[in-house]
Amino acid sequence: MSVEMIDGQPLVEMRSATKEYRGVPAIRNVDFRLAPGEVHALLGENGAGKSTLTKIMAGVTELTSGEMLLNGQSVSFSTPGEALENGIAMVFQETSLVPSMTVAQNLYLGEEKLFNRLRGIYIAAQQFMQSLNFDVDPWADVATLGAAKKQMVEIARAVRQQARVIIFDEPTATLTPEEKRHFFNLVKQLTRRGVAVIFISHALEEALAIADSISVLRDGELVATGPTGEFDRNSIVQAMVGRTLSEELYHSHGEDIVRRPGKKVLSVQNLSMSKVVKNNSFSVYNGQITGIFGLIGSGRTEAAKVISGVLKRDFFHGGEVRLNNKPVRYRTPRRAVKDGIVYVTEDRKIEGFFENMSIADNIHRAAQAANVSSSFFVSFSEVKEMAAEWSKKLNIKAINSNARVIELSGGNQQKVVIARALVQKPKIVIFDEPTRGVDVGAIAEIHQLINELADQGIAVVVISSYLPEIMNISDRILVSRAGRIVEEFSPEEATEERIMFAAVH
Repeated sequence: MSVEMIDGQPLVEMRSATKEYRGVPAIRNVDFRLAPGEVHALLGENGAGKSTLTKIMAGVTELTSGEMLLNGQSVSFSTPGEALENGIAMVFQETSLVPSMTVAQNLYLGEEKLFNRLRGIYIAAQQFMQSLNFDVDPWADVATLGAAKKQMVEIARAVRQQARVIIFDEPTATLTPEEKRHFFNLVKQLTRRGVAVIFISHALEEALAIADSISVLRDGELVATGPTGEFDRNSIVQAMVGRTLSEELYHSHGEDIVRRPGKKVLSVQNLSMSKVVKNNSFSVYNGQITGIFGLIGSGRTEAAKVISGVLKRDFFHGGEVRLNNKPVRYRTPRRAVKDGIVYVTEDRKIEGFFENMSIADNIHRAAQAANVSSSFFVSFSEVKEMAAEWSKKLNIKAINSNARVIELSGGNQQKVVIARALVQKPKIVIFDEPTRGVDVGAIAEIHQLINELADQGIAVVVISSYLPEIMNISDRILVSRAGRIVEEFSPEEATEERIMFAAVH
């Protein structure tokens, strides 16, 4: 699509935009232009300043210095409501829905009349969701929805608000391939109506496919911008990280580096939970990475949560879980952690950390839960030393260990979640979507860490809906469909086509 500005004037423009937190700049002297009907991809590593820049546009935070213009007029929004009144909406990476309300109530939140005909609202919500090809029940409480369906509701709410500018922060991270196709078609429909779209994503291939323009931020500064045709994957990565990362970031295992199985430590037989997990059976071995691929809704996450005590299997005919050949049934994660099983959640904000606590307190609380900490009473020096150790190991970037986790970028939040898991000294680690919403540099670091754990003899399970990741990191690949494992591949025989066929058919 060719992007033309009305009278050469951008719809949104940022001039020398600077935002500081505690005197530390999150973005510095950033110039940005967005045209009507344009899809503009905003790329960069976690902490590069993407979310900060767009949150200023959306009224979540305000500039320290610089200027924002809307249709050539200088503006400054102090609330998201004020930005929305001026036609700018943002779909956040971490959803801003009200969990205790239904889907329909969230869609119409803020538009309530004195007398509401509830049935009419639900019917309208259902018709609207169907028009977007989003399969979400408008009567469902948001708290009961998975990450993907929550994201659909967020997207639908932004579209309903008929904004002239919609900012999507990692909108496809939780969507299936089919749902992504519907989303991209939706974006095309919006731009045909003159709506401008800012697309923040770590999926570089998606940005290259959908965007008209690309801007890359690094360390809070704009380092590259221009039409999409001027970029390819290599040039984007180099701009993002300041160096060239190997094209082998995602590649299939060679036969010479595949780890052979050690002792069988976990055996799952006929595991069942409600209608989601159905007679699921598989095994996990020491010193090996077991990759589990499956589309959203295939039961892979639920099976992992049952094994680790987050969810309970069916009381009757629920199957069996054996740890070191002894049957176990965990009713809480605490018991599983004590036995050495740790689950690293896919939903880091809701389940992964205490967002208003510091990095140090988050890590120390996890150590206390597993009785790794030296005593129940908190020693300030112990907390500080533990935080420093894990921040160094995982390269967690923050002002200091007293920074609240909510203040960190998505990738650094994910590292805190991983640190909380590993400080518990697990024998089996289950990673659920470990690199979702994480930049290419951090992906390499997390993959290296996972490989090191397997090399140390720890049993590792990696659940992912991203095929290149599964093929790169797995020593054996299991495919989940309709609540159970349906196929197993060695890295030598696995291809994307064979894995996807098993996941779908």
